This record gives sequence, structure tokens and C-alpha cells, in this order.
Amino acid sequence: MKLSVDALLFDNDGTLVSSMDSVHRCWSRWAEEYGVTEAFAEVELHGRPAADIVADLLPAMAVPPGVEPWGRAPEALARIEELETQDVSGVVLLPGTRALLDSLPADRWAVVTSATRKLAEARLAAVGIRPKHLITADEITRGKPDPEPFLLAARHLGVDPARCAVFEDAPAGLAAGRAAGATTVALTTTAPAEELVADVIVPDLSAVSAQATADGVEITTAG
Repeated sequence: MKLSVDALLFDNDGTLVSSMDSVHRCWSRWAEEYGVTEAFAEVELHGRPAADIVADLLPAMAVPPGVEPWGRAPEALARIEELETQDVSGVVLLPGTRALLDSLPADRWAVVTSATRKLAEARLAAVGIRPKHLITADEITRGKPDPEPFLLAARHLGVDPARCAVFEDAPAGLAAGRAAGATTVALTTTAPAEELVADVIVPDLSAVSAQATADGVEITTAG
């Protein structure tokens, strides 16, 4: 399939890089420290801001007498960020990432992630990616599946969201892309195709090529 767009908006984890080994190590340790391992086993981690995950687990969190669970939210968030930022072992580029990004002008793409800026920069630096435009959890009030992150990215790039292609591996991210009015490209790097709703579905970015033009970017996919 061929697409003509003004900009490409990429999720990070599961789209550009794989950090799942680190994610599971760090969150498992965090759950043990906070005594919520049983509740943690039922929580979806992928594609969601840490604040939302912590909010899911706080009701089950053991707290000292007289202390409201939400009173520990800043401490809990700071701890998981500390763990994940320090542990980028095993973060690797997914197939096709380097070639695709190298083919794009810096002002034609952005990374849009549910991670904090500190964590996103640590993971991207581990694989040698330094995007000019990076939208993180610190800059938004509503995370995916809300369209706010992708709308903000389009605004940073000075383009119409409807003229963007969103690359995502998670249902929540794809829902955010659709709500933003963008063309959605799903990668089956994390979830099977039957769980993904998108305009195009590909196995990974090795199935995508791009050519910058005077008017935007021409994308060719194998899906």
C-alpha cells in the first residue's frame, strides 16, 4: 500500500524498540517492594503511562495506618521511573527502525510515548536514537487512548493530524491515532493482528519504506 502524508508519528516501546525485558524486570521488582504482586499479575503494562498503572494498583497497595493510598502516588511513580531509567539492559532496536528513521528528515517525524521524558530518552539513547521531536507523558494531561499525545505531536511538527501516519503496536495507541484523525499503521510486534484495528497492518518496520518529497512523505508498506 502507498500512503502520502506530511509526517510520521511513532510510538516507542514495541514499535521502534523492544524494552519488554526491562519493563517486566522493573515492574516486577516494584510490585514486590510495594506488596502488590497479586494485583500486578492482572494489570496491563504495555502502551500505558506509569501513572495509570500505579493508579490501578494503589487501591491494593499496603499503606501505613492513617495514610491515604493516593498519598504514596508521587513516591511510587518516582520509584518505578528510577528503576526503569537505571535498567536499560536488553533494550534493542526492532527490525527496520534504523533504516526507516534514517530515510526521514528530522522535521517529518516524532516519537510519541507513554513514558516520561527521562525514561524515553534513556531507552532511545541506549539504541542511538535522538529524535528532534519527542512527546512524553510529562507534556500531556490525558494519555493514550486519548488522542492528546498525537495531536500535540502534530502541532509540534506544524502539520494537520489528518495528514499524519501513526505507527503503533498497542490497541490503546491505535485508538488514540484513530481519534486524532490520523492514518494508522499497526505492527504485530506485541499483539496478534486480530487484536489490532488499523488502516494497515505490518509485522514490523522492515515492511515500511519512506521517501521524502517536496510536499511530504511517500510511504510504501507491504501490508
